[in-house]
Amino acid sequence: MAKKPASQMDVIVSLCKRRGFVFQASEVYGGVGNTYDYGPLGVELLRRVKDAWWNRVVVERSDVVGLDSAIIQHPKVWETSGHVGGFSDPMVDCKLCKGRFRADKLEDARCPEKPSKRPGECAGELTEAREFNLMFKTTLGPVEESGSVAYLRPETAQGIFLNFKNVLESARQKPPFGIAQIGKSFRNEITPGNFVFRTREFEQAEMEFFVPPGEDQQWFEYWREARYRWYVDLGIDESKLRIRDHEASELAHYAKATSDIEYEYPFGWGELEGIANRADFDLTRHSEASGTDLLYFDPQTKERYTPFVIEPAGGINRMALTFLIDAYEEEQLEKDTRVVLHFHPEIAPITVGVFPLVKKDGMPEKAKEIEAELRRARLATFYDEKGAIGRRYRRQDEVGTPYCITVDGDTLSEDVVTVRHRDSMEQEKVPVADLREYLEEASRRWVRPAPKG
Repeated sequence: MAKKPASQMDVIVSLCKRRGFVFQASEVYGGVGNTYDYGPLGVELLRRVKDAWWNRVVVERSDVVGLDSAIIQHPKVWETSGHVGGFSDPMVDCKLCKGRFRADKLEDARCPEKPSKRPGECAGELTEAREFNLMFKTTLGPVEESGSVAYLRPETAQGIFLNFKNVLESARQKPPFGIAQIGKSFRNEITPGNFVFRTREFEQAEMEFFVPPGEDQQWFEYWREARYRWYVDLGIDESKLRIRDHEASELAHYAKATSDIEYEYPFGWGELEGIANRADFDLTRHSEASGTDLLYFDPQTKERYTPFVIEPAGGINRMALTFLIDAYEEEQLEKDTRVVLHFHPEIAPITVGVFPLVKKDGMPEKAKEIEAELRRARLATFYDEKGAIGRRYRRQDEVGTPYCITVDGDTLSEDVVTVRHRDSMEQEKVPVADLREYLEEASRRWVRPAPKG
């Protein structure tokens, strides 16, 4: 019987485990469904995606500042925001296999016992739909029975709204300005899946941009384009990106308008990031519920108003997965197939591999000296002296390292190294003294290569 070809997602999942991007959580105990740990390369990819997001949204701007709010907030925060009463999905159960599914996503679900069929298409009867709240509940206090109910935050946004006045006064900002945050959020998803695309524990990157009423539409359009452009600038294939505006029937209760940046994944189009015009819903609600004045007073116009809010929000884990899927290529060469990840150098887990051509004649010592110098320059490096040089190159191609440096006889006699470029596989002699500047300039000039295979 012929072996069934692996799907692209299966190939990505296998690569992630083999090369140390993502592991199944608690694997030695049989694992926890749709829960994952990030390995040495995975954690570096996440960190670099976070840095790239933070640099673009905060560091490069004078009108956005940062925040790190608590994961556990006062329970009234979530009552006021509508999460306790309305943060739910419709759920159905299969009476035969006992599987649980989102009633509004049955076309995307599969029977756990018969994966070729959707829920309801097998012999099992589905229950009536009922609402399932996505909040993770916990208790505060030493005794569970007497402790007060609390929740793990389902989004980072509410902590920003609660600190609007604090940041306004301490950071000396005025609308239009933004507050950005990256942090963990928790949602008790009914049917998480598609690897790390949807998980119950994830890291969010959100920014709330506070603007005067009447300016919200222009800022909504600005941030929709700015966030789309960020993905393109970091190498995402633009033919697999689109912006989809929500219909009125899709809008969340707080939203005046929402657009999703979507990517064409191996399993179909899915949301990569959302940009919402939240109007003045959040500040108004928290002001009314808490009795705290969250209005802004403009000293020039003498006007008091509640700012409208534009919110770009995306999951860091989903961003990293998207960059990984989009970067993956099996390139057909004359004699074999090369697996390569075409990461932008800004987000590649390893920036440069450093190799001695052979393990003798002082080459390992010189290679380690160069690697240490590059580490001091804050470049992520990887030293490797095992195996043929071609195999070492291929190992780095497969994890997305954009540059490899080989120390050879010319290095010892002329103080030059061979720099190999991942995407083109071209090699160039570069003086050791110019290496840092050369690599930084190459990264600035990087453009996404056209597919070869």
